[in-house]
Amino acid sequence: MRNILLVNDDGIDSEGLRALAEALAQKGSVYVCAPDTQQSGKSHSITLSTAFKIIETDYPGAELAWRVLGTPADCTKVGLQFCRERGIDIDIVYSGINKGSNLGTDTLYSGTVGAAMEASLAGIHAVAVSVNNHDASHFEAASKLAVDTMEQVLSDLPANVMLNINTPDLPPEEIKGVRVARLGPGYFDDHIVWKAGHSYMIVGEPPDYKHLGERIDIAEPHGLRDADDAEIRLYRRRRA
Repeated sequence: MRNILLVNDDGIDSEGLRALAEALAQKGSVYVCAPDTQQSGKSHSITLSTAFKIIETDYPGAELAWRVLGTPADCTKVGLQFCRERGIDIDIVYSGINKGSNLGTDTLYSGTVGAAMEASLAGIHAVAVSVNNHDASHFEAASKLAVDTMEQVLSDLPANVMLNINTPDLPPEEIKGVRVARLGPGYFDDHIVWKAGHSYMIVGEPPDYKHLGERIDIAEPHGLRDADDAEIRLYRRRRA
C-alpha cells in the first residue's frame, strides 16, 4: 500500500479534494495538506515574507490532515515535511481535483499544477487532476484516472515528470476515452478591464486552435470544450 499526500488550490473544504481523497484511499494511506481558502492562480509561489498558520485537523478518510493558511506550494512543502517528521515516506503527491481545467500555458498560473510541481522538485512523483468546469459536479472520471494511472506513474515516469490529468465535467459513461496530448500555447486571450469602484479585472476567453490538430491539449476537436475526451499531459520540470 502506498503513502499518498493530497494537496490542492481550491481549499481544504472543496468537493474535488474530498472526492479524490475517497478514491485514493483504496490505494493506500492518504494524508491531506491543503489551503484554508481558495488559492487559484497562485502558481508555484511560496510564503516568505510573513509567518503562516498550520492547523492539524480531522479529514474524512485521511490518516492525518493539516489546514494551511498559505499557498498550494506551501502545502506540499508542509505535508512532505510533517509526514517525514512522523516517519512517513510519501510515495506520490496528488493535487486536485481542481474545478476548472489546466491546459496550455494556463498551467503556469495554476496553483494546482504549482503544488504538484513542488513535489516534483522534491524528487517525489506527482499528478495534477482537474475537471473542465468551474462549477464542476462530476469528479468520478477524474478520480478513476487518478487511481488507474498511479502504478504507471510510479514505475514508468521519472520523478521530474509530472502527470497532468484533465477531464470533462461529465459522468464516466459519457466520456469517449482518454488521449495523451502535448502542451499547447496560451490558453486564454485575456485583457484588463475597468470595473466599478476604481478597480480593474482580468477577463478572457479561450481562442480557437483547430489549426493545431488533435494532439495539442487545448485544440479542437478533442479539446475539453467539446466534452468528449479526457486528456493526460506530461509536464517535465526544467533542470537548473
